Amino acid sequence: MPPIVCSNAREFARSGGKRYYGRGTTSLTVFVLLACARFTPTVLGETLTFESGENPTTLLELFSSEGCSSCPPAEEWVGNLKNRPELWRSIIPVVFHVDYWDGLGWPDRFASREFTVRQRDYSAAWGSNSVYTPGFVVDGKEWRGSLDPLPAQRKETIGRLRVTLIDRGKAEIIFIPIRTARSMPIVELALLGNNLESDVKRGENGGRKLHHDFVVLSLSKANLTEDGNKWIASILLPKDTAAEPTALAAWVKEGAAKSPLQATGGWLGSPRS
Repeated sequence: MPPIVCSNAREFARSGGKRYYGRGTTSLTVFVLLACARFTPTVLGETLTFESGENPTTLLELFSSEGCSSCPPAEEWVGNLKNRPELWRSIIPVVFHVDYWDGLGWPDRFASREFTVRQRDYSAAWGSNSVYTPGFVVDGKEWRGSLDPLPAQRKETIGRLRVTLIDRGKAEIIFIPIRTARSMPIVELALLGNNLESDVKRGENGGRKLHHDFVVLSLSKANLTEDGNKWIASILLPKDTAAEPTALAAWVKEGAAKSPLQATGGWLGSPRS
């Protein structure tokens, strides 16, 4: 019997719908579906596949800086999500390092003007003219509440988001919405660094060794193109980043909307690598 690839489990079941889901349901089918549900992403040679469920996955963004003395506790909290079963299944964390602290004693090697602009765009959408760190954003909205327990998932059915990473250099994105999109969706894809350390020499954190997880090393964007009942896109990923990417996160939103429709992500290898 040939091996059954988990990424094709749904097609496997569908292809034998009458045979496997009628009165003759077999224990083999149940075994395949249960086994495949336990493993994400799927690894096929040089291919990794990440896929959400149909309910929305929460996107948690943290805006941070190595120059900010209040940021390490917030980053430590986000880093501890590695030990939570909700990671990748119901919550996707990403940490954007902003650059407006760089002129105050310490240049953050992970900081980007692009990420500062992202935070300022959020602030403008909320009717504010200021930004701050650490700053949390949950599903496109400012979050100042308690982070334990984790922010609750939205109670609605959105659709599935699938990202297939090919040879670590190209991502194929498929979004299958439950309802027709009101405007052209766009996808944002972040390569993330984990278990990173910086010896900070100056600034508010001078003399400290800072630990970082889920740090955004690159952020790529693309418009999705309608293809029947789904939306598709391809993204070529950058080869040079400030550190080796060890995880991926992607989310889809409609046009200029701040709130994501759906998100997915996962490890590119061992979370401890």
